[in-house]
Amino acid sequence: MSLDFSKLREVRAAQPEKLAEIYSKRGRRDVIQGDGRLFIIAADHPARNAVAVRNDPRAMENRYDLLTRLATALSRPGVDGVLGTPDIIDDLALLGCLEGKLVVGSLNRGGLRGSSFEMDDRITGYDINGIVRDNLDFAKMLNRVNLNDAGTSNMLEISHKAVNDAAAARIPIMLEPFMSEWVDGKIKNNLGTDAVIDSIGIASALGNSSAYTWMKLPVVENMARVMESTTLPTLLLGGDPVGDQNETYASWEKALELPGVRGLVIGRSLLYPQDGNVGAAIDTAVKLVHG
Repeated sequence: MSLDFSKLREVRAAQPEKLAEIYSKRGRRDVIQGDGRLFIIAADHPARNAVAVRNDPRAMENRYDLLTRLATALSRPGVDGVLGTPDIIDDLALLGCLEGKLVVGSLNRGGLRGSSFEMDDRITGYDINGIVRDNLDFAKMLNRVNLNDAGTSNMLEISHKAVNDAAAARIPIMLEPFMSEWVDGKIKNNLGTDAVIDSIGIASALGNSSAYTWMKLPVVENMARVMESTTLPTLLLGGDPVGDQNETYASWEKALELPGVRGLVIGRSLLYPQDGNVGAAIDTAVKLVHG
């Protein structure tokens, strides 16, 4: 795919005000339309110092390569939108990739991977005011709960405010909860069924209204039990790409059949597939979501 990166760089330097014009004129769509299911491609990882994919520790460091992969994904029929931080979303807007797509702004990226303050996950990306300003469609928060780390209390407080602000602005906000712990100096998410259900109970109650709250959940063992723990609309996440990709697709397909599951929000495993064919990986996921 050919993208005009020269023009992008020039506009960023000489005409930054053009972004506001692009966002004001961008064609938007309803969040729920057609079959009522969503497939969103995610790319908010670099802002949290997470650029590794499988065995490549620097896979996402080349911004031009990442943008090309995102543009390829967004060009495929059935891809409903993209999730990212302001730098990536602004690039995609300048490249003309957001027309008619759902745009999800990522909020808290302050819990940098590998840092001593990883659990103190502050808002360092979008806030709800910025999402409203740019006529975006959705917000997203990461909600890792570590019962042995005081930083979690700050995350809960800022998440409470974000959910309140989203509800006041009538902006849907997807919460991505985990029960997490320190293991050998690194944060590990507990993907056991009970832990995922516990995380849902904590995240679902954040804010003074749940009217606009969605869940963004991992596919784990006994997903039927997981989905019985919430009435909130739910999208499935891909997580760290591991194992055989066909097995991953099969697990997504099975989970997508459950009541309450509305679709997929997937990033690295489809943008950087094992065989390198982004278009084919995206098309496979589209079939799983939209049939």
